[in-house]
Amino acid sequence: MHHDDTMVQGRAVHIGLLLIDGFALMSYASFVEPFRAANVLSGAALYRWSNVTIAEPEVAASNGARLLSDARVGDVFKGDLLLVFAGGRPALFYDEKCFAWLRRLARQGIRIGGVSGGPFVLAAAGLLENKRATVHWEHAAEMEARFPRVELQSSLFTIDDDRLTCAGGIAALDLALALIDADHGAELTRQVREWFIGAGVRPADNVQRATVSERYKTTNRRLVAMLTAMETAVESPVPRKALADAAGVSQRQLERLCIREMGRTMDETYMGIRLDHAKNLLTSRSCSITEAAFACGFRSASHFSRRFKRSFGMSPSRAGTPLVGSEASKRKPAGLKS
Repeated sequence: MHHDDTMVQGRAVHIGLLLIDGFALMSYASFVEPFRAANVLSGAALYRWSNVTIAEPEVAASNGARLLSDARVGDVFKGDLLLVFAGGRPALFYDEKCFAWLRRLARQGIRIGGVSGGPFVLAAAGLLENKRATVHWEHAAEMEARFPRVELQSSLFTIDDDRLTCAGGIAALDLALALIDADHGAELTRQVREWFIGAGVRPADNVQRATVSERYKTTNRRLVAMLTAMETAVESPVPRKALADAAGVSQRQLERLCIREMGRTMDETYMGIRLDHAKNLLTSRSCSITEAAFACGFRSASHFSRRFKRSFGMSPSRAGTPLVGSEASKRKPAGLKS
């Protein structure tokens, strides 16, 4: 267990952290560290936590760092909360033993949650039906399509009765602070926040990303409508007429507006959005080149590779190359297909 032996021993809240190979270390640290700080600052062992893995004695984060396992899926777990941490493409994770174990814990009354791609795993296990939930924005469209009975939010984190979901990254710190506040009040929460140089506690319903208007630096409502439609339909690009209909103008008017305000044609803008999405998929090593091509609306891997190289000056295979020196990150994440 992970707590300071100098702490006053008492009834500590036990949190289990189910780590799927390839999870984001940022999300893990952002969630765990506030509880360590709460222990130190209070002088008491208020929280303890344990790492859970599918089967292996250790698990690799997306950056290659390895953490040791304290328990395995299927073990008896008598903690208060279990959170699933997953990265990469959680939609490709399938482990019926894991799903059954999560459902069993839920039936036992243990609070269940997910961080980053973790909510996708919970949804696949059938644990988010008719629940409000959030997930990292990269996975939102796919999760919404696959699990229409999940009430998906774009918030930093969501707590719906005994289900906790979080977008990941530093939003995990916001979730941890909310839990500490609920358990021990505002004063300890303030101390923990200041420990990590926090400017303030962000409300759960803060949005994860900058708005379309902010990201593309345009306030034109017609272009915002067009860009939103493009981002929503990356895998199956919609025709120009549908984009114009969404913007409420003719195709010719929208084309002129796009060139004047964005410096690119509609087709060039759409292609840029699709290729940027592909690069994100490949950089995170969450899928193969062929999968990235199809996920971004290309029906030919060779056509995709040519457009990608023309846009970024490198081949798609180069975009997916791991960081030098991080040999562990070259391992294929267990449970994720490529």
